[in-house]
Amino acid sequence: MIKRRSFLSLLGKGAAGTILLPSLYIGCRNRVSELTTVASDRMNQLKSIVLKGMKPISSDNVELAEGLSYKTLVKWMDPISDADTFGFNNDFTCFIPLSDNGDDGLLWVNHEATNPIFVSKYKRGDDRTIEQVQKEMYSVGGSIIRVKKVDDNWQIIHNDPYNRRITAQTELAINWDTPIMGKTTIIGTHSNCSGGITPWGTILTCEENYQDYYGETVYDQNNNAIHQRSYAAWEDFYNYPAEHYGWVVEIDPLTGKGMKHIALGRFCHECCTLVELEDKRVVAYSGDDANDEFIYKFISSKPGSLKEGTLYVADTVNGKWISLDYEKQPALQEKFKNQTEVLIRAREAARLVGASPQDRPEDIEIDPITGHVVIALTNNKPKNQYHGTILKLIETDNQYDSLSFTTEALATGGKESGFSCPDNLVFDLAGNLWFTSDISGGSMNNPKVTEYLEFKNNGLFVVLRHGEEAGKVIQIASAPMDAEFTGPWFSPDYKTLFLSVQHPGGNSSSLNQLTSTWPHDEDGLPKPSVITIEGDLLEKLNFLDKFQ
Repeated sequence: MIKRRSFLSLLGKGAAGTILLPSLYIGCRNRVSELTTVASDRMNQLKSIVLKGMKPISSDNVELAEGLSYKTLVKWMDPISDADTFGFNNDFTCFIPLSDNGDDGLLWVNHEATNPIFVSKYKRGDDRTIEQVQKEMYSVGGSIIRVKKVDDNWQIIHNDPYNRRITAQTELAINWDTPIMGKTTIIGTHSNCSGGITPWGTILTCEENYQDYYGETVYDQNNNAIHQRSYAAWEDFYNYPAEHYGWVVEIDPLTGKGMKHIALGRFCHECCTLVELEDKRVVAYSGDDANDEFIYKFISSKPGSLKEGTLYVADTVNGKWISLDYEKQPALQEKFKNQTEVLIRAREAARLVGASPQDRPEDIEIDPITGHVVIALTNNKPKNQYHGTILKLIETDNQYDSLSFTTEALATGGKESGFSCPDNLVFDLAGNLWFTSDISGGSMNNPKVTEYLEFKNNGLFVVLRHGEEAGKVIQIASAPMDAEFTGPWFSPDYKTLFLSVQHPGGNSSSLNQLTSTWPHDEDGLPKPSVITIEGDLLEKLNFLDKFQ
């Protein structure tokens, strides 16, 4: 267990007011460079801030700590244009400003998974139609929505020319010279979990549990391919190869055009976090969100490229990045035919070269004050690791293209720390670490899974970096029944936190036996939604009074 004092040391409280990270860093947040103007004396002025958090609660509402309030911005099935509606089970959010003051922009939202009970009204055992499958395919992918702040309220600009959907039926290019399963284009993206942005202003959306829709190709001891069926069984209706999914997908928010990046490897990508180096090359970090899978990074060999370069996998035991370059690894040459096959079967390749299994690597963010790489490891139940860890990875000399590193645990989930199963991460303007929890719907509030009972519903937490309570993990919000918070993203002025509420009522067995009705619309259906959180507390935590 990492104690509060140890956490402060590990997080780097003493670095407050100094940004070690290059100002050209392009991660998942903006205005980071303004931290350089926050002097230590200003930090000391705010020592009196005492954050009154909240205790775990089981409620079918979004509950917030004192000093915060929320509004629902957009819900499943809401029209975003005359042609399109907002998708299901929203996850990662990202705001791209279109105005200098940041009150007008494009909101990208991932749609990770479908639920036939709600989306297509399909019940297992019934005859299924292609129309039902098409409804499910439309419900995933992503949404691009023009949003604007009017009279201090964020509003959707209906029918804006930028508003559009990317779905499991959208045609996407591949950023690779070799066809994937004989194709140079791929139909659709799904399983879109977390993501990131690029230095050139495009969105990265990551395909996580791809095996749920078209299955997976597995290999026997003789290297013979075997199709492993999916849960959703879309392969019964569309003959799309499993190998077309499990990639990082880049979307241009201005045009909706997209491509899948083969060089970043195929696995259950939780996120893709980019750092731009001084010579304009990029480093892309990504975690494979499954038990005993791995942490990866791609280092480009050309400026601004997500194609030319090398994919590495982490050996956290020895503190080194191991190349997955076919030409340089004899073990890979014995198993695979070429680099393309290595990338398609990245998980197998990682094991062959000796990568270190992890406890479900989820979101990855760069600490804006220390420059360290922070990784959420959610849990690993088969190994009795129920509550997860937040890991700090320190690249040698803080150089992101280094091939060696050290690691330390920032915080360990459990009763003493007050949180369990860390998932999505975000640093605010003052360097406070915010994170969401991901206790699964089947484990949450389940008397048979006693490890999670005291944590009740999933929540949003913050680790304070400054003031008298610095280093303390405090719960800020609680999600509705069965739901989890995902995709936290601050507006450019840091006065608003965009946050997804995903799968409320996800444990419902039928429309007649709902476990949630949030957001309590007239039709009574639970609806995944994006909310905005604002309030004096948010502004104080971000020192916004010091930037006026």
